[in-house]
Amino acid sequence: MRKRNIENKAPGGKYDRRRMIAKKRGISYEDDLDDLQDDESEEDYEEEEDDEDEEPRRRKKSSKTRSEKKSHKGLITFLVILLILCAIPFCLVYAAVDYAYDRMTYKEIESVADEKVQENGVINILLIGNDSREDGEDGRSDAMILVSVSSKTGKILFTSLLRDIYVSIPGHDDNRLNAAYSIGGPELLMQTVEENFDIPVNRYVLVNFDAFAGVVDAVGGVDLDLTNDEVKWVNAYLNEYNLLHGQDIKTGYMDENASGNLHLNGPQALAYTRNRKIGTDFGRTERQRKVINAVIEALPSALMTNGPEVIDEFCGHLTTNLTKSECYMLALQGWKLKLYERSSGSIPLEGTWGDMRARGMAVLDIDFDKNKAYLQENLYKSE
Repeated sequence: MRKRNIENKAPGGKYDRRRMIAKKRGISYEDDLDDLQDDESEEDYEEEEDDEDEEPRRRKKSSKTRSEKKSHKGLITFLVILLILCAIPFCLVYAAVDYAYDRMTYKEIESVADEKVQENGVINILLIGNDSREDGEDGRSDAMILVSVSSKTGKILFTSLLRDIYVSIPGHDDNRLNAAYSIGGPELLMQTVEENFDIPVNRYVLVNFDAFAGVVDAVGGVDLDLTNDEVKWVNAYLNEYNLLHGQDIKTGYMDENASGNLHLNGPQALAYTRNRKIGTDFGRTERQRKVINAVIEALPSALMTNGPEVIDEFCGHLTTNLTKSECYMLALQGWKLKLYERSSGSIPLEGTWGDMRARGMAVLDIDFDKNKAYLQENLYKSE
């Protein structure tokens, strides 16, 4: 009994259940143990093989994950940089508009404050040149130019409205067009233009024409084609400007023998636009548009080289009812507006008017229907 128990004990003196089962089955425990060890060795080998196969896969997967993370990180960085670069021009535009707008004089007109600046794809802004001088003249509008930006036609149209057109002024007697400004300021002038020509006009920009000389000087002057007769009249109109500013009467005189493409400074350009002796008021308004176009052409390069001074001079003499948000909108469209065709004209059209005397005044009697049709055609009908 004692011997059997000893035989069933494993090394260390403990009973081994596997030895007892092997003995009952007539199997040598040592053989069974060898088989078991062989099986375990094979399993260990297979596991080692699996581990060896798995390791490269892990490394490959880990490498792929790191690569994907780097790729995503690079893409995010690129997008952030792209967004910053895209935002820079907008930030510059907003900063420039802020700077410029703070130098303008804003005057709200309640009657049109809620009206949209753009109607039927067209923005109409009335540019008013106020001829208020120090000699006590009545301050009537010396220049009235309707600036129309049409997304329908892809055009920017500058239309001079001659000041002697005989019109109906709402709430007042019929009179010359420029009398509307003298009676009721920009509000009544816009209302008069709107009702006589059937186009919406609810925004204006007013500039004192005497200060316009400073604007021309701020952009470095303008280059224009002048006849010799026009040069002589520039000098004649400079006399008045020099007297008003306490300067020698011949200050800024041009060479009286000159003609052709000439460079004009501010006072010279202003004198050029005031000339009614050549081509009557039709010639004068054409000269005004030429100077304005020349300033527009010179403005971008002037802003690049001397931005703050140009803005100070240009905007410091402007009064408008355009809001700051509307100015933002117009500025952000600047890249698109550069692609628009720029053209100019005047009302009344040739062949649609006649001289007339009314209430003791020499005025222009015009065919309103034909001139309305001209505006409708050029502003609202795409080709």
